[in-house]
Amino acid sequence: MDNGPETRKLEPETGSAAGAPCARLQAVQARIARAADEAGCDPATVALLAVSKTFGAAAVRAVAACGQREFGENYLQEALEKQAELRDPTLVWHFIGPIQSNKTRAIAENFSWVHSVDRLKIAERLSAQRPPGFPPLQVCIEVNVSGEASKGGVGPAELPALAGAVSRLPGLQLRGLMAIPAPTPDVAAQRAAFGQVRELFDSLRARGHGLDTLSMGMSGDLEAAILEGATIVRIGTALFGERNYLG
Repeated sequence: MDNGPETRKLEPETGSAAGAPCARLQAVQARIARAADEAGCDPATVALLAVSKTFGAAAVRAVAACGQREFGENYLQEALEKQAELRDPTLVWHFIGPIQSNKTRAIAENFSWVHSVDRLKIAERLSAQRPPGFPPLQVCIEVNVSGEASKGGVGPAELPALAGAVSRLPGLQLRGLMAIPAPTPDVAAQRAAFGQVRELFDSLRARGHGLDTLSMGMSGDLEAAILEGATIVRIGTALFGERNYLG
């Protein structure tokens, strides 16, 4: 992805300040490896997406200097500011937040992945606004398996029609599903929700969709997600610390 004519690669920090981000990253990677081993899959098949919302470019730089390359952002303007400051073409940016119609052009122009497509209108705008010459925008459809009105996502019953329509749009490549089930500390309940997403994924594959991505699981439930087939886990708190939401 081209972030402009001037680019600069992130260099590792030195001293004690560099140790904490790398230690947190290694701890998350170890959790992923243990869960993958329990699930009987190769840890390399589970990608770590560092969710950097509310943390500035310096925090992204510190984690990137430890080897992390995939970063997820929920808020468009915040993400664009970080991209402009960092200007590192080796980073891969994923948009994972709710999408408003007036934000689709900037998303189509500045991200490699979008995880939160939940209606055809948004997919059509992303398709039309993906710049010529760019590789296809990698897309996941967000599905709401918990039925929470406060969360985005298409309902399971509407998913097959949406997947069919999205898969036919130029400039997009439908890769799979994303979900944010209702939070719970109960591991069995976590696995049940993620299992529903996996079943929907398998159903779409049985219909002929060449899907390979299940984006599910966060800091508190990544193990349950991996046990149910996650291929991308979206990790924020365990990497960056607790968020301080202001305003």
